[in-house]
Amino acid sequence: MGNESKTYLTLNGTRLECQWFGQPDADRPVLVLLHEGLGCVGMWRDFPRRLAQQTGLAVFVFSRQGYGGSDPFAAPLDVDFMHREGLGTLPAVLDAAGIAQAYLVGHSDGASIALIYAGERTDPRIRGLVLLAPHLFVEEETLHGIRQAKQAYDSGNLAERLRRYHLDHTESTFRHWSGIWLDPRFSSWNIESSLTGIDVPLLAVMGEDDQYGTLAQIHTLAERLPQRTELAVLKDCGHSPHLEQPAETLKVVGDFIERLA
Repeated sequence: MGNESKTYLTLNGTRLECQWFGQPDADRPVLVLLHEGLGCVGMWRDFPRRLAQQTGLAVFVFSRQGYGGSDPFAAPLDVDFMHREGLGTLPAVLDAAGIAQAYLVGHSDGASIALIYAGERTDPRIRGLVLLAPHLFVEEETLHGIRQAKQAYDSGNLAERLRRYHLDHTESTFRHWSGIWLDPRFSSWNIESSLTGIDVPLLAVMGEDDQYGTLAQIHTLAERLPQRTELAVLKDCGHSPHLEQPAETLKVVGDFIERLA
């Protein structure tokens, strides 16, 4: 571990790709990265390596089932898929990877999964949350962004880009993600009730031009958890702060982690 080579974890017969950046230290927390709805290990690009350098902490990244080099989906996603990931898969991954202390760093769906786990389970391993463009509820802006992504995928441009990461199950990956988000049953999805259980500090980072949601998402965090929440709104930035404004994102995340340490 720590040599940046990809490896695999097997959970209940499902193989998940994962990768370490930096050398884990049993006495220090690990930054655990949780990817977005179309993400995977590779789609973080060089952010994990730079985050490890910025903080001096090891970074652990994995692809959820259906994504990247992990096994493909075995069944359609249901409305509770983020709860299943947060309450089932995530703690099992922490166990299998031998992570005793963690800061959860989630992007988009991954940020929602981090919120669900921290809010609905008491796990002393979790020391803090970094949420990049989190979803707490469904907005029309979110659905509009997904419809546009679907058009881009159907035209072939997005499909070609995603195929570099999701390989021969790219079609399955995209249809599962877009299908559940655009399912009428999903319009009432909301995880604000999970917030009451969060007892660790959190940083929420969002681009002011986010095409998948409004700043109401992170302002809700500040209103509901005023003593625990720090906000950073980045200019000239859309839904992926770590890719669109990497230097500023690394700075605000690094400063937050340093204050916690």
